[in-house]
Amino acid sequence: MRPLTEAETRAVFEKLGKYIGENIQLLVERPDGTYCFRLHRDRVYYASEKLLKAAASVPRESLVALGTCFGKFTKTQKFRLSVTALDFLAPYAKGFGVAAKSTQDCRKVDPMAIVVFHQADVGEYVRSEDTLT
Repeated sequence: MRPLTEAETRAVFEKLGKYIGENIQLLVERPDGTYCFRLHRDRVYYASEKLLKAAASVPRESLVALGTCFGKFTKTQKFRLSVTALDFLAPYAKGFGVAAKSTQDCRKVDPMAIVVFHQADVGEYVRSEDTLT
């Protein structure tokens, strides 16, 4: 378990920036404490500083995981987000869409079909909240 290098931090923050924009700072400096990203066996973990101090006493070979896995680095050093990060990214997400098809239809749809026909930011939703039905 070690801190991310400059290149690794840039890759992680660029990927997170696509989904939550400037809200990355809110992930690190939370009201319940300071959180940080650590690398262990090519996986990026998101954990509190209190948890990091407790995990420092565990040998690196014995440590399986630490905190929540946000993603991993591929062999070509590209960062891939993991599904376990969604719970932390959802409150800060930039927008949403209106579904054109039901969930059942989406499972059977061909690759060229339109599933979401309008994406909006949260500001647009707030601005037109009175006219929505």
